[in-house]
Amino acid sequence: MISAVKQSALAFGAADLVRPKSLSAAPRISSLPSICVVKNSNFQLSTPKHLYLPSLEGLGFPSVVNRRGLGFKREAYEADRSENIEISHQEARSAAGQKLKIGIYFATWWALNVVFNIYNKKVLNAFPYPWLTSTLSLATGSLMMLVSWATRIAEAPKTDFEFWKALAPVAVAHTIGHVAATVSMSKVAVSFTHIIKSGEPAFSVLVSRLLLGETFPLPVYLSLVPIIGGCALAAVTELNFNMTGFMGAMISNLAFVFRNIFSKRGMKGKSVGGMNYYACLSILSLLILTPFAIAIEGPQMWAAGWQKALSEIGPNFVWWVAAQSVFYHLYNQVSYMSLDEISPLTFSIGNTMKRISVIVSSIIIFHTPVQPVNALGAAIAILGTFLYSQAKQ
Repeated sequence: MISAVKQSALAFGAADLVRPKSLSAAPRISSLPSICVVKNSNFQLSTPKHLYLPSLEGLGFPSVVNRRGLGFKREAYEADRSENIEISHQEARSAAGQKLKIGIYFATWWALNVVFNIYNKKVLNAFPYPWLTSTLSLATGSLMMLVSWATRIAEAPKTDFEFWKALAPVAVAHTIGHVAATVSMSKVAVSFTHIIKSGEPAFSVLVSRLLLGETFPLPVYLSLVPIIGGCALAAVTELNFNMTGFMGAMISNLAFVFRNIFSKRGMKGKSVGGMNYYACLSILSLLILTPFAIAIEGPQMWAAGWQKALSEIGPNFVWWVAAQSVFYHLYNQVSYMSLDEISPLTFSIGNTMKRISVIVSSIIIFHTPVQPVNALGAAIAILGTFLYSQAKQ
């Protein structure tokens, strides 16, 4: 009898474990036949009812093939998930690195600009020849870049005749703006020049509207009110007002607006980077400016002024001239390089903050007397510039 029970159990195991998949949804139920009572001195086995055992699939367990399939899917999902996490970490590190890079550009740009304005004003106070000073700035930058290209410190740009043809009007406007700003700083305080130059957005909107037919949303026009009002208030209350200095800053604004317009129109599709682009701009501007500087001021005036400055200042004067020339090129080069990394809106905001740093630092260093109303006008003009950059986005 026990052997019969064993055979039945073995038959059940073979039938259930080794069988083809059922096509029906209901699970198969296997039953064992009734077993009679067996009495023994050692044990007693009794079962009054049939014993029903469901199949493994009936209990909801997947087959071996399904379990392997699910395991494969789980491993694939975990691999995709880890890969996505790694990519997101790489993107986060890349974004953080880009922000750090832009921050370094801005800090370097502002610092170089402050140093240039300080040394430029020192040179102009001792040597009031803005045309030669402007020429030396462009000549120093051009020489630095030519040496960098010759020694392969920087890769020389690949240009053609069309590139220089498109760059020519940009260089003319850049030359006028550079000389006009230098003339302004030779006549008035650095802070006043930069307060007037903060009105450049007003010129940009007016020129674009009147000459190019561009239209702007109402907030842009409204942002011009504090710009114009602030510049006017600062000009009226300026203690050392000079018309030549005021007009120089205004002409510089207008020239730089045309420079930006020509640059946008003429440089589309050109593959020259920011650093090399400004280097080419400096070289062409130098060629344009040099004959005018010689005609307006001339070597005789330069020689007399140079001797006078050396006798009053000493050898430090030479260092001032070299510093203002080098820092002029560097701060412009960094600003053009930053344009490759940031949007025009971010650049305009950075330019506004740059003017604040220049105005404050020049007032502190040169002990420029400032009336409260004059400071209020400067603050209103700079605030208007910031509002303009926000409204134009």
